[in-house]
Amino acid sequence: MKTLYLKIVITTIIVMILSSVAAFFISNAYYQYRLKPYNDKKLTRMAEDVKTFYESSPNVSLDRYLKNISDVGYQIYTVDEHGHGSYYGGPFREKEISAEVIQSVLDGHVYHGISQFSSKGFITGFFDNALKNSIGVPVTVKEHQYALFFRPNTELQFGELRIFFALILLLTILISILFVLVSTRYIVKPIITLTQATKQIAKGHYDIHLNVRLRDEIGELAHHFSQMAKSLEQLEAMRQEFVSNVSHEIQSPLASIQGFSQTLQSKELSEDQRQHYLSIIENESRRMSQLSKQLLTMASLDKEKEILNKHSFDAAAQIKQVLFMMEWRWREKDLALEMDLPAADIYADEQLLHQVWTNLIMNSIKFTEKGGSISIKLVKKEHEYHIEIKDTGIGISSDDLPYIFNRFYKADKARIRKEAGSGLGLAITKKIIELHNGQIRVTSQLGKGTAFHIYLPGK
Repeated sequence: MKTLYLKIVITTIIVMILSSVAAFFISNAYYQYRLKPYNDKKLTRMAEDVKTFYESSPNVSLDRYLKNISDVGYQIYTVDEHGHGSYYGGPFREKEISAEVIQSVLDGHVYHGISQFSSKGFITGFFDNALKNSIGVPVTVKEHQYALFFRPNTELQFGELRIFFALILLLTILISILFVLVSTRYIVKPIITLTQATKQIAKGHYDIHLNVRLRDEIGELAHHFSQMAKSLEQLEAMRQEFVSNVSHEIQSPLASIQGFSQTLQSKELSEDQRQHYLSIIENESRRMSQLSKQLLTMASLDKEKEILNKHSFDAAAQIKQVLFMMEWRWREKDLALEMDLPAADIYADEQLLHQVWTNLIMNSIKFTEKGGSISIKLVKKEHEYHIEIKDTGIGISSDDLPYIFNRFYKADKARIRKEAGSGLGLAITKKIIELHNGQIRVTSQLGKGTAFHIYLPGK
């Protein structure tokens, strides 16, 4: 299987090769259609200058004159009307040229061999020192006609430059490949790190620290991956804690039921003792039933909004109904009850909100000492309802306050309670309110009481 590193390296090298070939063809096309006509005109003008200078200086030896010109970087071929030719400068690679072209130049016409030279794909023309790739002009020497073919000697003029540019091209390719190998390793390294981290997560190890400091997409991916790993670690910790808490909550009543069941088998128990133990078994069974019900509720709430069955109803009337159902509880503790509950038509799940009021009011009654007071107020604001449930109970410490909505968290370790709770009531309450796009906040002081503030959106 090819690694990502190898794929990037091979892809980059292929791109470099294809780019070079494409650049060659584009440059060749540019030469053929733009530079070649310009080069033809320039060399024609130079050939005309050579002809003009010699014809204006008839005492100069043509042979010596052309030899001097060839020495400064030109290839020259002359032929007279009898077909006798002479070469000056570097040799032509191809010396073939048609008799019709020679005769045309002898007749006084200029031959534009550069502009007419073949324009095949891999032939640039400029460096091809064929005789056909030259400029031909007529020259008159002491009443004798000559055809002079003229072109630059690229080997002499650009020999070193061609080697220089070829070396630059070769070194550019080699150094580019080297940099591709190094830079690709730098790019792929964070991905390799992410792959290793993924394997660690698959094995259940979530304590992962990615030392990736890139600020590009890979760096952003690594950042989100680290956040995901932390979330999974927290989720795993919560799962283990949840299982531990559930096991503990179930084990405690089961142990009581088992112990007292064994005790009931003794024939030495009085009837009062037997009834007392049966009452404990009944209470523990009820506690297990309540825990099971709350666990099922939490599981259904975790399905989010799929479980909501919303319709319009009067929230104030619902709260009054809950208070009426719990009347014997707050009357038993001789609690003063203050209500300010104007009619409030709300669009929500009636059954779930009934559980919210039940949980909160039950807590207020449970943790308020005899002779205390509970106040419940409902205020209609512009776009929401504000419900306050306040008591004068024992309160919650500032250390426990941030955690009271956590599942199975109990903030009553130092309290004397007549009823044992599961630690799920407030977690369920908060989840229900959030499913309705609302908020719940709490303020409390030890010994002075607690106030729950619920904010629910209006219709």
